[in-house]
Amino acid sequence: MPTVLHQTKRAAELIKADGIHRSVLHAALSVGAAGIFVKLIATAKEIGVASVYGRSDAMDAFLAAALIPSLLVNLISESMNQALVPTLVRVREQEGRDRAQQLLSSSMLWMCIFLSVASALMAILAHGFFPLIASNFPPAKLALSIHLFYGLLPIVLLTGIATNCTAILNTLDRFALPALAPAVISISILAGALLLGSSFGIWAMVYATLAGSLLHVIIVAGMMEAHGYPFRLRWHGMTEAMREVAGQYGPVLLSSVVASGGLLVDQSMAAMLPAGSVSALVYANRFVSVVLTLLAGAVSTAIVPHFSRMIAHRNWAECRHTLRTWVGLTALVSIPIAVLLIAGARPLVRIAYQHGRFGPIDTAIVASVLAMYAVQIPFFVTSRVYYRYIVAMRRTDLVLYCGILNLGLDIVLNLVLMHWFGVAGIALATSLWTVSTFFYLWYWSRKLLARAIAQEAAA
Repeated sequence: MPTVLHQTKRAAELIKADGIHRSVLHAALSVGAAGIFVKLIATAKEIGVASVYGRSDAMDAFLAAALIPSLLVNLISESMNQALVPTLVRVREQEGRDRAQQLLSSSMLWMCIFLSVASALMAILAHGFFPLIASNFPPAKLALSIHLFYGLLPIVLLTGIATNCTAILNTLDRFALPALAPAVISISILAGALLLGSSFGIWAMVYATLAGSLLHVIIVAGMMEAHGYPFRLRWHGMTEAMREVAGQYGPVLLSSVVASGGLLVDQSMAAMLPAGSVSALVYANRFVSVVLTLLAGAVSTAIVPHFSRMIAHRNWAECRHTLRTWVGLTALVSIPIAVLLIAGARPLVRIAYQHGRFGPIDTAIVASVLAMYAVQIPFFVTSRVYYRYIVAMRRTDLVLYCGILNLGLDIVLNLVLMHWFGVAGIALATSLWTVSTFFYLWYWSRKLLARAIAQEAAA
C-alpha cells in the first residue's frame, strides 16, 4: 500500500513537472524573443558606434571607463537579486504579499545605499586604480578614461535599480516586457553616437548612456508598481527573512567580486598588448554575449522562480526532472550555435564591423578572438541551470568557492595563452575556465539534490 501511494504521488509530481516545463519554456521563449529584439537593436548600435569611433583611442578610453560601473552593478545589484529572489518567493508563498513587500523595500534600500557608497568610493580611488587596469594607456588617454568614468558613475545606481525591478517582475511570471525594456539604452546610445558624435566626440556616448539608463528605470519601476509591488525605499527592521537574505548576500557578493576580478584581469592584460586590443576583446565578446543572453539568460531567468517555488515546497522530484530536462535542452541548442560561430567568425565580423575606420586587419584580429570566445558557449549555457539551482538551494558559499577557483585559472591561463596567441589567448583562457565551472556546478547540484532526497526519505 505505501508503495502504491508513493508511485501515485510520484506520478502526480511528474505530471505537475510537465506543466512547469511548459511554463519555463513559454517564459524562456518570451525572454528569448525579447532578447533577440534587444540584441538586434544592440547590434545596430554596435555597428553605428564602430563606424563613428572604430578602434580609436577614444573608444578604448570609453570602454575602460565603462568597465567599473558595469562591474559595480554586477557586484551589488545582481548579487542582491540572487540572494533576494528565493527568499522573496518563499515569504510570498508562506506569509503573503505584504510581508514580501516589506522584504523588498528593505532589500532595495540596502542595495541603493551600497551602490551609492561604492560609487563614491570608486570616484575617490579612480586615480589610483585606473593606471592599473589601463597600464598601457598613454597619459592623455588615461586622463580621458578617468574623466569619462566620472561621467558614467550615475548609471551604477540607475542600472542597479532597474535590474532589481526586473528580477521582481520575473518572480511574478512577467518576462517579455521587462526583457524588452533595456532596448531603450541601445537606442539612446545609437542616436547619441550618430547625431552628437561629431559635436561632442566620445562624450556623446556618456550623455546617451545616462539618458537611456534613466528611461529604463522609469519603465521597469512603473511596471513593478502596476503589478502590486510599489517602488519603496523603506527599512522594516532586521526580520528573519532579511537576515536570511543578508546571510546569502555575503557569499554571492564575494563570488561576484572574484568573477568581476576575472573580467578586470582580462581587460587589464589586454591593455598590456598592442593598441586596440581592449576594443578587439570587447567587440568579439559582443557576439558571444548575444548567444549567452538569448540562451543562458533566457533559460536561467525563466527557471529561477520555478526552482524557488519547488524548493520552498520541497518538491525534489520536480527539481531533478527540471535539472535533467533543461540541461539537455540547452546543450542540444547551444553546441551547434558554438560550432557555427567558430566556423563563420571572419565573415560575421566583416559584415558587422568592417565599415568606416574598421578595416580588414581589425576584422582578422576580432575574428580570431571571437572563435576562441565561442568555445565557452555550451559549457556556460548548461552550467547556468546548475548555478540557479544551487543559489535557490541557498548554498551560495559553493558559488564563492567556484569563483575563487576560476580567478586563479584565469590569471594562469591568460599569462600562458596570451604569450602564444595574443589577445585571442585571453578569450581562450575564458573558455577553458568555463569548462571547469561546468563540471564543478554539475557535481555539487547532484550532491545537493541527492542529500535533500535522502533527508526527505529519512523524515
